[in-house]
Amino acid sequence: MPNLCSCLVRSPVHIHRRHLLLSSPTSCCSRLFHYSQRTALAVAGLGVLWFADKQLNASAVARNIRTLWTCTFVSLDYKLNFQPEKAHQIPQLHERVADRIYNLLTSNGGLYIKLGQAIGANAALMPRPMQDRFSRLFDDAPQIPYSSVLSVFRSEFGRLPVGPDGVFAEFEERAVASASIAQVHRARLKSGEWVAVKIQKPDVSKQVEWDLGAFRIVMWMFENWFDMPVYFAVDFISSHLRQELDFLQEARNAITTAEFVAKEPRLSGKVHIPKVYTEYSTRRVLTAEWVDGVRLSDRPGIRKLMGEDNSIEPHPLHLPLEGIRLRGGFRTIMQTMVELFSAQMFSWGWVHCDPHPGNIIIRPHPQRQMDPQLVLLDHGLYVKVGEEFRRKYAELWRALLATDWDTVKAITTSWGIGAPDLFASATLMRPVSFRMTTDEDRSGDSENGTMDQYERSLQMKERLRNFLYDTDKMPKELIFLGRNMRIVQGNNQVLGSPVNRIKVTAYWASRSLTTTTNLTFRQRMKEYWRDTSFRIIMFSIDLAFWASKLRQWIRTLLGMASEGFEDELERNMRSFAKRAFGVDVAPGVFSG
Repeated sequence: MPNLCSCLVRSPVHIHRRHLLLSSPTSCCSRLFHYSQRTALAVAGLGVLWFADKQLNASAVARNIRTLWTCTFVSLDYKLNFQPEKAHQIPQLHERVADRIYNLLTSNGGLYIKLGQAIGANAALMPRPMQDRFSRLFDDAPQIPYSSVLSVFRSEFGRLPVGPDGVFAEFEERAVASASIAQVHRARLKSGEWVAVKIQKPDVSKQVEWDLGAFRIVMWMFENWFDMPVYFAVDFISSHLRQELDFLQEARNAITTAEFVAKEPRLSGKVHIPKVYTEYSTRRVLTAEWVDGVRLSDRPGIRKLMGEDNSIEPHPLHLPLEGIRLRGGFRTIMQTMVELFSAQMFSWGWVHCDPHPGNIIIRPHPQRQMDPQLVLLDHGLYVKVGEEFRRKYAELWRALLATDWDTVKAITTSWGIGAPDLFASATLMRPVSFRMTTDEDRSGDSENGTMDQYERSLQMKERLRNFLYDTDKMPKELIFLGRNMRIVQGNNQVLGSPVNRIKVTAYWASRSLTTTTNLTFRQRMKEYWRDTSFRIIMFSIDLAFWASKLRQWIRTLLGMASEGFEDELERNMRSFAKRAFGVDVAPGVFSG
């Protein structure tokens, strides 16, 4: 009986164990099957979404996920590691962040390169690793296959580039240049003229709104998480980048610039804007005159063309230019360039915002074969500035060189800028110290040598916030004007500073005030008197320039490394940035 009771008591347990033993393999297999099925469906679904995004949306969603993922990691890295007790590790933190951002921009390509260049225009106040990475951010990219070019032509013209019903008589399949958003092919019209055909890459139009949306989110994150005044520029930059993708707008820009140049006696003939063929242009295809010449980015070629090549090994030029030596040297080129962009800023209010060396060609003048002619390319990005801003900007330049600090302070304050001396330094690209500088500011500068990385970063952040204390008042045009001036300075610098850029720009600014509209006769005479007085004051700038040229000549004569006027200014600016912000500025960063 006890045995029976014992059996009865244990029997449910035995039954349960037996049930588990019997059911366990089936149950496990069933669960494994369901998990496998769900995983397979999830992978298949993600694969379908990835394929659809890649084929229909040019991977725009994947690019933005990569962007947000990278920015989240950057934000977390700073939040966790930008601490007083980790001050000695901050240089490594900046290195990691710089690598992540650079890899993001180059991996995504397209409009991200343009956005990176817009940010990099102000890289001087970024940590040194950021400066190094942005300086390597070039606007080049692999060319798209010819089949993609054909699809663009079918979409835009309804026919092929060449053939019985083709757009052109000849069309070279291999692109002569390829950048982030477009590539250029050489072609010949049926009327015989050779032309450059700029074709927008198909993926760009699908990606643009996604890319600009990600840019907006990232700038919002940096403004709200790190208290940096950057979001104010988003709408302005986005609007102009959208315009850059409309090649019909670029055609209108080129035509407008050509009209301005033709009406300016000091530039007409010295500057050429390639003719645009509007009948062969659409929103995604631009056809313009083909120009043979040497790009300013080809330094050995420019030296040979201008007769300033002293190297033992000759640099070959392409056939039409071989054997030609133009007169005037680098000084003629840079005088024309600085006058051109000064006219755009102070007289026309119509400013080309990307004058990098690859967008400038030097060629023999068509009628005067020994004279150089500057050809300006790539008219996609322009900023139009109003009469009032133009007048204030010209007054600012004149006041800066005349040391009229009250006028400088009044103008910068009206623009929401709280550090007029820093703004003056950035404008002239040379250190400017106001007499109003306080003892606190000077003591702060001297303390930079004793600060650790954390304290320097906090100081820089605070000064930047004070610099842009009211972003609603700040003219957004300054974002691109500053880039324009830095690139022009860089062009002058790499050619050995053949012209006094500051003097030429200041003269043009002062003279433009004498031609301001709606002035009374008395006001105009007053402006002429101010202009004359200003030119006398500018004699001191000339003395500094020629003293620099003399030092450069002597050092070259002695076989020593020489530096030009722009090199001296950059060295002084680097020292100024170190004192004022505690920032270690890389050589060449001010060249834009």
